[in-house]
Amino acid sequence: MLLHLANFLSQYQSDFQVVNYLTLRVILGALTSLMLCLWLGPWMIRRLVEGQIGQSVRDDGPQSHLSKAGTPTMGGAMILLAIAISTLLWGDLTNLYIWVVLGVTLGFGAIGWVDDYRKVVEKNPRGLPARWKYFWQSVVGLGAALLLYLTASTPVETSLLVPLFKEVALPLGVFYIVLTYFVIVGSSNAVNLTDGLDGLAIMPTVLVAMGLSVFAYASGNTVFAEYLHIPFIAGTGELAVFCATIAGAGLGFLWFNTYPAQVFMGDVGALALGAALGVVAVIVRQEIVLFIMGGVFVMETVSVILQVGSYKLTGRRIFRMAPLHHHYELKGWPEPRVIVRFWIITVVLVLLGLATLKVR
Repeated sequence: MLLHLANFLSQYQSDFQVVNYLTLRVILGALTSLMLCLWLGPWMIRRLVEGQIGQSVRDDGPQSHLSKAGTPTMGGAMILLAIAISTLLWGDLTNLYIWVVLGVTLGFGAIGWVDDYRKVVEKNPRGLPARWKYFWQSVVGLGAALLLYLTASTPVETSLLVPLFKEVALPLGVFYIVLTYFVIVGSSNAVNLTDGLDGLAIMPTVLVAMGLSVFAYASGNTVFAEYLHIPFIAGTGELAVFCATIAGAGLGFLWFNTYPAQVFMGDVGALALGAALGVVAVIVRQEIVLFIMGGVFVMETVSVILQVGSYKLTGRRIFRMAPLHHHYELKGWPEPRVIVRFWIITVVLVLLGLATLKVR
């Protein structure tokens, strides 16, 4: 919005042309979303407390979690609000990708909001039934996949890129729709599974978003794309602004979510942020890199799959409790130790993901 206003005003004052610089808008997008979250946080927490919208805690989990009962949840709504406002302010609103990522993010956020509302307001422990949750996730995920497939203008936009190999691009054809669906829905649920400790999910989300912003910027710039031997995809540079708003809003939310948390993001935040990372990775053709950088999310998801599968097949559990972070808690690790170590792992994995830009 401000980009278009600046372009209009530059007819009368050339200084406004500075807003055209993508790097400036990336920085301003991050700062805007950060400040919005810091501003909205106290107000939202008060409203959630007044509405008695508090988190319920499982009795069979770590005993240290019992004190968390009643902590305000659904705080992810302020993350989404900050992301949406900041992206609309600093992004190029003529860019299709901006509207796709915003649509997916807010669509999954709406699904999470319904689930949270039923759990904490209507006191329905089931929330949104799993079949309906996955149905609506599939509707949004497939809708985005079809739109991206139908609007693709070059073969590389629907090919699978393999990191470390500059000439390997596997044409997917219609299977691109299937891959996109699984990346978006899978990433969404992986972040949701990770969101079990104070700040555990939000910081890796921030780090992965920052990593993806580098890929988005490079893919959308002909000079950098040629230098790094990655495909140039017109328009993806604007996604750097969107990723920056995720990072800024995430840091703003962490101000209140850090241990001991004053507010939880709930499904409204976790489902939306996971889907946002997934759809950005799909557009910049870095699904495998997302798998690397989001290794913590992958580990958490795999731990649940292994735990359920093992129990159903053998009657035995592999972990003391799944997802994985609860296993380490029950082993005696203090919650802050689990959180910070998972953050450190994510830093290393994001750096490895970024290294694939040059090692080709």
